[in-house]
Amino acid sequence: MHSTKRGDTYVVRLEIGEDVVESLLALAAREGIGAAEITGLGASKYAQVGVLDPATGQYQSAQSSSFLEVVSLVGNLSVKDAAPYLHLHALLADPVTHEVLAGHLNALTVGATAEIFVRTLPGSLERRVCDVTGLNILDI
Repeated sequence: MHSTKRGDTYVVRLEIGEDVVESLLALAAREGIGAAEITGLGASKYAQVGVLDPATGQYQSAQSSSFLEVVSLVGNLSVKDAAPYLHLHALLADPVTHEVLAGHLNALTVGATAEIFVRTLPGSLERRVCDVTGLNILDI
């Protein structure tokens, strides 16, 4: 992971084989980031996403070990149980068929590069478990 800070924003570049989720959590822990907005793009060689089924409260997962274009990576960083917590969504596209894989990002291994902007916010945002949905929601 390569990173530089410009104002309130970390500019992150990941290389082939690096994991997006692990890298962003490591950055947050190292830099003490408690609240941030995340955007990015790039390419993956492995990705796993999930979509919540509200009827069951379970995530339906899908994964791909194909080379996919990361069309959009968006989300936020907060804190849960005193540790960095990511909530990311990704839109991934097959460069040949243009079929799309999208949802809550569980894992993404970089296939060519990833360019990610982590715009920090003052203080920290905490998460708590929602009594109704069981989701880890922002506690605001």
